Amino acid sequence: MFEFIKEIGQKLFGSKEEAPQKIKEHIESDNPGVENLDVQIDDDGNVTLSGEAKDPDALQKAALMAGNVQGVAKVDPSGVKVKEEKEVKVEIYEIKSGDTLWAIAKKFYGDGNKYKKIFEDNKEVIKDPDKIYPGQKIRIVLED
Repeated sequence: MFEFIKEIGQKLFGSKEEAPQKIKEHIESDNPGVENLDVQIDDDGNVTLSGEAKDPDALQKAALMAGNVQGVAKVDPSGVKVKEEKEVKVEIYEIKSGDTLWAIAKKFYGDGNKYKKIFEDNKEVIKDPDKIYPGQKIRIVLED
């Protein structure tokens, strides 16, 4: 289960009725590797994903794409079957006020120049490396 700040993120929908379809379209528009995706959302902003992910990375990316949407409080991806298991050490990082991808890269990798790696690992969530916001959650891949 991934938890998010419900009041922040990209605004995709105006009503609860359109929320599942809009979130599904959002994930599929930059599909990280999830097929047969189904999205459900309850009155509290809890999203449930189901479908098939090619690997754990695809599952995490889909969950972060759904969670970084305004109106979403939690994402439960347990209904997504992962086709190919692989070992990758990942930390989910919540962006704080004043953070830059450079500073985050320096903290995790010891080299600010590796901000491009963070950007590439999160291209489904971050569209512009200069436009991140507090509360946004991203993946930090610690080992390749």
